[in-house]
Amino acid sequence: MKFKYKVQKNGGGVLEGYKEAPDKFSLARDLREQGDTPIYIEESGTKEKTSILKMNFFGRVSLSEKIIFTNNLSGMLTAGLPLTRALLVLQKQNKNQTFNKILNSLIDDINSGNTLSDGMSKYPKVFSSLFVSMVHAGEESGSLPKSLSEVGLNLKKAYDLSKKVKSALIYPVIILCAIILIGVLMMIFVVPTLTKTFKDMGADLPASTKFIIWLSDTVSNHTILFLLFLLSIAAAIILFVKLRATQKYLDYLILRVPVVNNISKEVNTARTARTLSSLLSSGVDMSRALTITKEVVQNIYYKKLISQAITSIEKGSPLSASFKDNTQLYPVMMGEMIEVGEETGNLSKMLLDIANFYESEVDNKTKDLSVIIEPVLMLLIGGAVGFFAVSMISPIYSVMSNIK
Repeated sequence: MKFKYKVQKNGGGVLEGYKEAPDKFSLARDLREQGDTPIYIEESGTKEKTSILKMNFFGRVSLSEKIIFTNNLSGMLTAGLPLTRALLVLQKQNKNQTFNKILNSLIDDINSGNTLSDGMSKYPKVFSSLFVSMVHAGEESGSLPKSLSEVGLNLKKAYDLSKKVKSALIYPVIILCAIILIGVLMMIFVVPTLTKTFKDMGADLPASTKFIIWLSDTVSNHTILFLLFLLSIAAAIILFVKLRATQKYLDYLILRVPVVNNISKEVNTARTARTLSSLLSSGVDMSRALTITKEVVQNIYYKKLISQAITSIEKGSPLSASFKDNTQLYPVMMGEMIEVGEETGNLSKMLLDIANFYESEVDNKTKDLSVIIEPVLMLLIGGAVGFFAVSMISPIYSVMSNIK
């Protein structure tokens, strides 16, 4: 087969050309042995396949289900089971009807002569570009079980990383919801009783007390409307987070908020490094690997940086330059270790070391985050309770002092 390739020369500069090879992975290996870094390799005279949008099924396939599927499929193939037989076994074990229909479609595709990656590419909402590309690389290199195992590890690391960040945020959300619930109950049941007492005493009420009484009357007399108002605020916040138009501002805010910005920086660094490491070690060319990595990172500013990196390497610049010039997004260590990896020809190993390091850092910081949040919540609760206590008790003291 004849392939068109583009490489970054070891001494600098970019070279394009055509070469015969059994497959693109053999060509990539030969080019690396010459000291060059492949930017892209594609079969001559072919165009990149477009993803086929197939049937949409109701329901969803969770990340944990995909991890189990990938690891089990890898294990069965390693044990010597044919691919279709392994998929049939997994289909019988699986209880998710949506996933079962997809597995059935994959079996039909393979029996029709298509590859597993071709079948997976029809379901982009279930199998990401990273997933499909690594499976395709495994098929072409003859190491599908190993590639599936690598995908499973990558998915698990992404799942663990996301879970740690979410776990750190659950505690403050629960506390804030509890504060709101207790506040509403006090406005409905406690404040009206005190209000009646103030009227009977004829007390002169301060502004803070009048505000609490007004809020209590509003909640008591229009409870349903008040709850709808709270739900509207919650919906507006969710909509703000989800809207594409506001994503840029939210991402900018995340990069500026103390503590949160460091965690975001390290999460995106870990994701970038692990994804690139997995793809490059599987034989995917640099340009394609960066394109897939751009889909994995969440923040729009990181996506923009990776797009710039793709343009830069295609012009002949080393990958490390893009990261070293943007230390406001990626730590200095990222660019330096990538540069060492490029110089030694061991880039995927260096990226894996970076991923492991920053995943550990995120783990430590999310544990510390809960310790930081606790005193902030205590101050918030104390301030709310203090305001309520002073507002409701001061009129009583005022009346009692007048009686004396």
